[in-house]
Amino acid sequence: MSDPVNLNKFRKAKDKADKDQRAQENRAKFGRTKAAKKLDQARADKLKKLTDAHRVQDPGKDG
Repeated sequence: MSDPVNLNKFRKAKDKADKDQRAQENRAKFGRTKAAKKLDQARADKLKKLTDAHRVQDPGKDG
């Protein structure tokens, strides 16, 4: 006689494998390197400083 098979374990293992596969695809599709993130942050900071330096009046005053 063969041993009984626990179908829940099989289903969970299959779901985990599918989830890992999706995660790997998403890392390749959406992942960015640390250098790319740092570059984007530096560009955003530079743009913010530039726009703040060219304000005509304070944002809190109705003027």
